[in-house]
Amino acid sequence: MDDVFDRLKKILRPYQRRLRVLEDTDTSYSLASKTLVHRGKPLYFGGVAKRKNYVSYYLMAVYGSRQLQESISPALKRRMQGKSCFNFTTADDALFKELATLTRASAQLYTDGRMAKQLAQLAG
Repeated sequence: MDDVFDRLKKILRPYQRRLRVLEDTDTSYSLASKTLVHRGKPLYFGGVAKRKNYVSYYLMAVYGSRQLQESISPALKRRMQGKSCFNFTTADDALFKELATLTRASAQLYTDGRMAKQLAQLAG
């Protein structure tokens, strides 16, 4: 599990400069927006959490963006738990590459402000 956690965390690390690190431990790593706020709290961007039998990768923009949802391959969709979480028990190079692409697209949504607008539409 450590390898899976480390590799997924590595996907998120490049974004820690433009986002806020909420948590960085041996079992959890998460990021939030420095500028976007939802319900009085920094807008969660994503994270990685090591569980007993799997590792979860969270990416909030997937929940708020139909375009991102539609871009997810069937193989990665099989790893989805809920609307913005992907679970892994082993490393998968192809799926991790796809997650890196999804994460890059998500960061763009946060940077240009589209994520706040999309979440407002979901809430309204």
